[in-house]
Amino acid sequence: MTALGVSEIREVGAAALAWLSAHRGDFALDEDALTADGHVDATWKPLGELAQTCESVRAHTPPSDPLHACAADLLRFAWQQTGRGELFLRLQQTEPFATYPLEIYSVFASAGLRHPGYEAAAAITARTRSWRLTEQDPTRRLGVLKAERRSGIRRPERDAEVLRRTWLGGLPEPWTFERSSGYALTHVVFHLTDWGRTPEAVPADLAAYLAHWLPPWLDTCLDAGMWDLGCELLVVAASLPCPPDRATLRHAWARIARAQHDSGALPQQAPVQPGDAEADREPDFLQCYHSTLMAAFAAAQTVKYLTGEGCEDADAVYEGQGVPG
Repeated sequence: MTALGVSEIREVGAAALAWLSAHRGDFALDEDALTADGHVDATWKPLGELAQTCESVRAHTPPSDPLHACAADLLRFAWQQTGRGELFLRLQQTEPFATYPLEIYSVFASAGLRHPGYEAAAAITARTRSWRLTEQDPTRRLGVLKAERRSGIRRPERDAEVLRRTWLGGLPEPWTFERSSGYALTHVVFHLTDWGRTPEAVPADLAAYLAHWLPPWLDTCLDAGMWDLGCELLVVAASLPCPPDRATLRHAWARIARAQHDSGALPQQAPVQPGDAEADREPDFLQCYHSTLMAAFAAAQTVKYLTGEGCEDADAVYEGQGVPG
């Protein structure tokens, strides 16, 4: 399969952003978003993911790039949907110990979009024992700690201790990689690197481990048609201190490009029976919005890496770390 060049990878990202822009109305919050029993996964989760992706694309593209302007426009749309932060304060009153409002708000805070009233209320809640003792898996806990700091909340829990309780932080046997651990490891790297901004924040042993094992994991996911996880792994690949070789990334992008619909949408998963007219039809919004977001993010991050400087000898780094194989 022909590998994609930088301009072609960028086109995949541009098409994904165009689809997201055309479907912005599907990200809009409805009345259900403020009810205690509302469907968070169908309201706040898509909007938060739109905001995070657009903030990341904006961070990894120059202001002169049309993709930067498109991402900034969608980020403004997402902020307006929250009532410029006012809805977070209302959520705080409805669900004071839920962490998802702070996790989503922190995306806007990192972009300089802040609501002082919500931050003050969230800081009071974060000082309670109940907030500190909320039971969460380590990857989620790491994300909440990062969200707190983005939002101006400081407390003594140490990231390093939480990190080593995650799947990736324990340097597991590489053959135990599966879908759930794949999503967990991508989010650990997202949190460590502030969504690709600080590759140097990945500890040396984890960076070496990923430099060695990420390429076969990526290949396995793409063989299985797992486009959503494949794009998340491509973000990770381009966010490492020593990313995989450029040929690996270019060939992976050729497979993503083939899976992308003409509209710019990317399905989460390849159809069970390729070629079937029903299976090849563009999936509905909830079945493709996240993978399309990840395609846009991954493209921006990959282009940034391929047009910059990288570490060419990842295997040498791996061998020097003595990472378990």
